[in-house]
Amino acid sequence: MAYNLLKGKRGIVFGALNDMSIAWKVAERVVEEGAVITLSNTPLAVRMGTTNELAEKLNAKLIPADATNVADLEEVFKQSMEALGGKVDFVLHSIGMSPNVRKKRTYDDLDYDLLNTTLDISAVSFHKMLQVAKKLDAINEWGSVVALTYMAAQRTMFGYNDMADAKAMLESIARSFGYIYGREHNVRVNTISQSPTITTAGSGVKGFDSLVDFSERMSPLGNATAAECADYCVTMFSDLTRKVTMQNLFHDGGFSSMGMSFRAMEQYNKSFEEFKDEQGNIIYG
Repeated sequence: MAYNLLKGKRGIVFGALNDMSIAWKVAERVVEEGAVITLSNTPLAVRMGTTNELAEKLNAKLIPADATNVADLEEVFKQSMEALGGKVDFVLHSIGMSPNVRKKRTYDDLDYDLLNTTLDISAVSFHKMLQVAKKLDAINEWGSVVALTYMAAQRTMFGYNDMADAKAMLESIARSFGYIYGREHNVRVNTISQSPTITTAGSGVKGFDSLVDFSERMSPLGNATAAECADYCVTMFSDLTRKVTMQNLFHDGGFSSMGMSFRAMEQYNKSFEEFKDEQGNIIYG
């Protein structure tokens, strides 16, 4: 159901790869809510994914760009303002990748050149995006910028590796830049800490399926889906959240406030069944 929450607004969505992407769902929802947008992803991602199909479906200009390259980002904002007929009102940063994860390097055996790449792609690109937008005066007053993050920025999650460091940096950038952008231009900057979501990027994390299952059992409302995250992004881009900025907003069905749930405990206890005697006592030896 559409509520016209973004009627007349313009935006840029970074990171849509295929229909599994959260950014893809966000692009569809913001257009449904009345916005006009441009799309951007790396030239390689555009070739490998199906972003062209999304652009055609939404009648959105697709601007291939490397988000770690300042000159490319300048082109994205300039071309977007030209295509959309003015400054933008919202931006989504849905970008993240770890070469260390892809190469199965453990956290205590990182390749530091690859770590720099992880941080540049997954976090520093957000700073570059904000800095370029501010210098070009590309975002309207009371505009909204959202980056997607994950709770591994606060708590250690097995297998999440150096992406956890990148997410921590991403959230810090949102606070630090959000202060300046808010003070000078009334632009709000926030991060949404989403439930583990099955995407092309997320599936590369070791044990990701088990992590998804665990958080589903722990969360009183269950995991938030990509489509539900898109709904949340719509509210953050709308005028209903004009005074929300510099926040890390958990969108995880309550997982971040849980210690142990019945469903998780029940599953945990099953693992001990084979180590019990006939009287139900645990056999340790």
